Amino acid sequence: MNPSPTSAVSRRNVLAGAAALAGSATVAGAAAVPAQAAGRAGAQDGHGGHDGSTVVFRDVRPFGTGKSVDLVVENGKISGKPAPRGAKVVEGRGRAVLPSLIDAHIHPDKTTWGGSWVTRKPASGIAEYVAQDVELYKSQTRSLAERAYGLMSHAVTRGTRGMRAHADVAPAYGLEGVEGLRSARERLRHALDVQIVGFPQHGVIRTPGTVELLEEAARTGAVDFIGGIDPGGFDQAPVEQLDVVFGIADRHGVGLDIHLHDRGERGLAALRGIIERTRALSLQNKVTVSHVFCLPELDDRQLGVFGEQLGELGISLTTVAPSAQQVLPIKKLREYGVHVGLGSDGIRDSWSPFGNADMFDRAHKMGWVTDVRLDDELTECFTAAADGGADVMGLPHADLAPGAPADFVVLRAECVPQVVVDTPARELVVHGGVIVARDGELVR
Repeated sequence: MNPSPTSAVSRRNVLAGAAALAGSATVAGAAAVPAQAAGRAGAQDGHGGHDGSTVVFRDVRPFGTGKSVDLVVENGKISGKPAPRGAKVVEGRGRAVLPSLIDAHIHPDKTTWGGSWVTRKPASGIAEYVAQDVELYKSQTRSLAERAYGLMSHAVTRGTRGMRAHADVAPAYGLEGVEGLRSARERLRHALDVQIVGFPQHGVIRTPGTVELLEEAARTGAVDFIGGIDPGGFDQAPVEQLDVVFGIADRHGVGLDIHLHDRGERGLAALRGIIERTRALSLQNKVTVSHVFCLPELDDRQLGVFGEQLGELGISLTTVAPSAQQVLPIKKLREYGVHVGLGSDGIRDSWSPFGNADMFDRAHKMGWVTDVRLDDELTECFTAAADGGADVMGLPHADLAPGAPADFVVLRAECVPQVVVDTPARELVVHGGVIVARDGELVR
């Protein structure tokens, strides 16, 4: 349906209708081990620069079940060996240990997080929201880089270990969004693995100058991915847009992450175009499609046709679980080998006053909107934010098994389903074996 020009619609409605438009530390809060943090300060990525020491997280319960164990971490990874004498110790006091989560789709460049309240105006479509993005951007006294850092560091304190971060690329901003996210990523390199997408929110074809900016961002290595948005519905250039963004990705060796809100045949036509170009350019495992509201509308047979192709080509998907009708059928898609991650989307921006960059809360919301109640269903919500997001980003699973990255949270919990429902406070957040947050505060 087409929203009335005078109606105030939410982000979820607009998107849904787009087709029609260490020493010794304790969990209780003793000082972290300074040597650990110092050992990672010079890392080149999220899991390097260790001093070779071993850390033991004593008396913890992996996934909150069973008897307590001593979790041994060596060089940033879970070790299957006994702890050597003299290893650094963190007292867990029977707390649960769960993997940290992945935010597979977030827009930190737009946020007003940490700033004054913003009174939002009615909007009736993506174009109006885009115009309000620019107004909000111009009104902010804090730099984009500082706002993004504030949100991303907050995400760390809530147990996020990695994120796929989208930055608007348009003549209104140039590449400031990309540079702002790069600055925040550098400041958080010890605590968070970040991939940056140059996202043409204003359209690729409908906004002159955008193509050149995307080309520059990809050519200079400023982004890991470039994006696209609703080739048919918003950009109204279903063939040209995909030709342009796939061409840029192919020339410069970057990935693609395309927003697809279009529903019905318009959305499916765009998805077919993405599949065809991924195959023709041999871009297997380098393409992601976000939202993909056209897929939940399909019956099992139709879904299978797309699922087989997406799985064959390694095309990943992401969902932000805005409503029961728009959550991707993750379990069915996994049967075809399709990676599906969960994300936050926008956080306190011109589109919406809501959002908190807490992926434990997002897993909770996914369970809430889909009305699940069984333990295995609740666990699937957690898995989407853990393993699903890791698969989308190409990161190893933080499953607490020997050899896995030591990325985990320490908290009071009985089991994973209870965590999804109650979202208990994360008392410690560990990244690569290093305590990076304690009791909701970043360890600097």
